[in-house]
Amino acid sequence: MMIQSLKLENYRNYDFLDLEFDPGTNVFHGDNAQGKTNILESIYVCATSKSHRGTKDRELIQFDKEEAHIQMIVKKHGVPYKIDMHLKKGRSKGVAVNGVPIRKITELFGIIHVIFFSPEDLSIIKNSPAERRRFIDLELCQLDKIYTHDLVNYNKIVTQRNKLLKDLEKRPDLLDTLSVWNEQMISFGQNVILRRKTFIDELNEIIDVVHRNLTGGKEKLKLVYRPNVEADQMRDTLIQGCFRDRMAKVSLTGPHRDDLEFQINGIDVRHFGSQGQQRTAALSLKLAEIELVKNRTGDRPVFLLDDVLSELDTNRQMHLLKSIEGIQTMITCTGLDDFVQHCFHIDKKFHVSKGMILDEI
Repeated sequence: MMIQSLKLENYRNYDFLDLEFDPGTNVFHGDNAQGKTNILESIYVCATSKSHRGTKDRELIQFDKEEAHIQMIVKKHGVPYKIDMHLKKGRSKGVAVNGVPIRKITELFGIIHVIFFSPEDLSIIKNSPAERRRFIDLELCQLDKIYTHDLVNYNKIVTQRNKLLKDLEKRPDLLDTLSVWNEQMISFGQNVILRRKTFIDELNEIIDVVHRNLTGGKEKLKLVYRPNVEADQMRDTLIQGCFRDRMAKVSLTGPHRDDLEFQINGIDVRHFGSQGQQRTAALSLKLAEIELVKNRTGDRPVFLLDDVLSELDTNRQMHLLKSIEGIQTMITCTGLDDFVQHCFHIDKKFHVSKGMILDEI
């Protein structure tokens, strides 16, 4: 799969942008705060409907405009797809594929798979559990439409159940409805837990080899899924905890409180690993994602690499650049020195300045 072209209107700092990409390595270079990351973000939004930053739609639209437009033409197994996405302030986004509006965002997933790697991802191990859950969800939603359906419904139910728990203080007559939300939460929650577990198991089969190559065989990396509750225990735990939930006025049981642990040689890297080990583990995670997409889809994802090279030492830079050979890659950087130093071939260069492309080579 590959992205052929991208058009932007009123998106972030771009009034209008029209780009054509090479199937190989595309590098966007220029000073900081010129709009390089915005290009990669727009690709990710068009592929997944969400910003990798967690930004809301209205923040993607230029301040004095009511709408922004992203158009991306991709090719998958030789078949072209045109994705049109209209972002609207105060309203739901509109999406069309090959000119036909889609009814559900889940219809967008799977057309193109993109993996985003930014400096923030290097801190995923040190960040909050919410960041690690977000990583799982963003990747799984691209790969598994059933998971997306279950996750969306589960999150809606948790929101409604939390509202009920707050309302019960003034409306105790609503207590009988709690069991209805419990049953739905259990059903969708169990599915989310089981699919997350399968996903982590698949990643572990890949990440061990990737990490051993990065560390010269000195370290063994393992991902440990830490569910807040096991799937087969969710019913009993949730029901038994209803009184506690009423007191806290929030749902304390379920996959919305899961976590993911990174272990090197059996040691929790978050608490006992060095910064270098944490960064290497994060890099291994992203490279393992590429292989997982290949295994699941039989195709290669598009890799979005946002100013990460400057954050890595020479050894990790070389390993990363070698790993993306044969994959369409969009890379942002302030300068081209790292590529020259490693004699890395660039297929197309874009000089970005103040929301404009000054030249294309």
